[in-house]
Amino acid sequence: MTDQEFIEFLVKTVVAHPEDVRTERIVDERGVLITLHVNPQDMGYVIGRQGQTARAIRTLAKVIGAKNNARVNLKIVEPEGSRGPRFQSDYSDVTSIDDLGI
Repeated sequence: MTDQEFIEFLVKTVVAHPEDVRTERIVDERGVLITLHVNPQDMGYVIGRQGQTARAIRTLAKVIGAKNNARVNLKIVEPEGSRGPRFQSDYSDVTSIDDLGI
């Protein structure tokens, strides 16, 4: 199993829309870059809480690369329409404590 196939297999088991998982593999003088594309609704599954899942996937990619004497990096593409920050503050125009009127 290649590094690209491994990443695809791993991510497909985590996401709700495995049919939308796609990877691209580019090799250059700096090593291997695997670019991961997922369904916008699955970004939370791939990133995980505080980025833990993404960090784990990247670590496993590096282990697979080390086994094959290659430097493997993973780039996760944020698809158009994925969720941004989870909440938006009502105080976005506040620049100092004085602006709160307290």
